[in-house]
Amino acid sequence: MTNAIIENVSDTAFWVAHYRSIETKRDDALFRDPLAGVLAGHRGKSIADAMPRGFMTSWVIAIRTRIIDDFIHDAVAQGVDTVLNLGAGLDTRPYRMDLPSSFQWIEADYPHVIAYKEERLAGETPRFKLTRIKCDLADDDARRRLFASTNAQAGKLLVLTEGVVPYLSPEQAGALAEDLRSLDRAAGWIVDFFSPELIKTRERMMAGRLKNAPFRFQPADWFGFFEARGWRTDELRYLGEEGDRLGRPIEMPLLGKAMVIIQMLFMSKARRERFRKAAGYAMLKPASN
Repeated sequence: MTNAIIENVSDTAFWVAHYRSIETKRDDALFRDPLAGVLAGHRGKSIADAMPRGFMTSWVIAIRTRIIDDFIHDAVAQGVDTVLNLGAGLDTRPYRMDLPSSFQWIEADYPHVIAYKEERLAGETPRFKLTRIKCDLADDDARRRLFASTNAQAGKLLVLTEGVVPYLSPEQAGALAEDLRSLDRAAGWIVDFFSPELIKTRERMMAGRLKNAPFRFQPADWFGFFEARGWRTDELRYLGEEGDRLGRPIEMPLLGKAMVIIQMLFMSKARRERFRKAAGYAMLKPASN
């Protein structure tokens, strides 16, 4: 697994894990993930090296990971006792987050992803209860069985879909939202937010490098899409604003920084605001709560 081509969505997990390992080595790291490099391996580095503007991806992964970590800590403080991590990829939060030993963490992904992860982490011990389930989430029956069993054993459930929904079709995302809304223990759902403008910019920047893993979820009204399926946006933390709050601006080459400054000078106030709020992570709550 040393080639630099993303052949499918699962391959993006190696890319993301590589940048978590890079963040971990910083003196001012926003989190520590010592197992990220173990999972990313040469595959993750080769993908990262083949992609443009690595400084941007590095910043995005650092900020998004911290946002989700903070969401989880806040949810646990509010009584959540179980996380269902769908499309978990190479996430290692059960090995690095300080949560109660009785906490339940259930992660689901394709069989080959789970098998790889179990092999690489065979000698590691999670900090709380971890269950891995091999499941193709596109299989309606398998997905609903997973949801029903998780719901039955949870007291208060938080669903995490980090880097999952953008790759789904609107029909798939809608079915997922409706299935999750039917769970009476589901207290929250963490979902990626990307503006249509940013998705177009991403496609242009990557110049076909992600043709095997394109963003397919592009609703005209992101908020309305989830509201129609029983989910309200309780909180949305934008990457730009969180970067400012954490004292972590994008570290870009001088020429790139100069170009951004010039562009900002000629942007209207409204467009600058859209730029700052082009991406983030949302905590959705059941609409009746």
